[in-house]
Amino acid sequence: MSDPVDVLDDLRDESEELDRLVAELNEEQWAVPTPAPGWTIAHQIAHLAWTDRAALLAATDAEAFAVETEKALAAPDRFVDEGAEEGAKLPPAELLARWRAGREQLQAALRAVPSGVRFPWYGPPMSAPAMATARLMETWAHGQDVADALKIVRTPTARLRHVAWIGHRARDYAFLVRGIPAPAEPFRVELRAPDGSLWTYGPEGAAQRVTGPALDFCLLVTQRLHRDDTALTAEGEDAERWLTIAQAFAGPAGGGRTAKGDA
Repeated sequence: MSDPVDVLDDLRDESEELDRLVAELNEEQWAVPTPAPGWTIAHQIAHLAWTDRAALLAATDAEAFAVETEKALAAPDRFVDEGAEEGAKLPPAELLARWRAGREQLQAALRAVPSGVRFPWYGPPMSAPAMATARLMETWAHGQDVADALKIVRTPTARLRHVAWIGHRARDYAFLVRGIPAPAEPFRVELRAPDGSLWTYGPEGAAQRVTGPALDFCLLVTQRLHRDDTALTAEGEDAERWLTIAQAFAGPAGGGRTAKGDA
């Protein structure tokens, strides 16, 4: 896990980068479809604002968050889309202001959480650094959808290390959420970072291995890129299977993206 202050600073920077992509958009551009079916750019930002609010409640008001959890349990297949749909109906300036205010409040709240304290979430309880890592992963992933919709190629940064870390940590979840027993043995993951350095996870001598560009791995585990369109290499049957189902986010198994050759 990264240093708590470091990941919170990186979450702020990731949010600000996405903010710069949408800050000057006109109303028509906010309505541009993104690669996520049925979601416009407005839906993407509305979803981030909604989840930031949920995280703020979890960190500051467990009782209020419990109410939100009950709503999610009552509509597990709809509550995420409903939250995005509600926010996307707002005028763009109001939606942007809501997202900015919410993420600033969440930053302050997470910085105030004492070390070692965990608070409730839709999955296992979260520490402040873990929540910040998850929020950065999601901000980056939805930012990718926005960039793709605007036909903008983003320059990958060292902040991807947080996405790669959570993607590796979520290996077992990707199997279990599909009803598949998780492999018993650990995997070795070696990723080439944007600056050319190597990020490594798992024991060096593991038989099951994944290697390749960090950007491709992050796009894959956030399900923004199909396995066939990556430059990732898998050694071992379990490692290859993981790359076909990997997901860094909580919730039901995602459908992923269509391979470019099948589009």
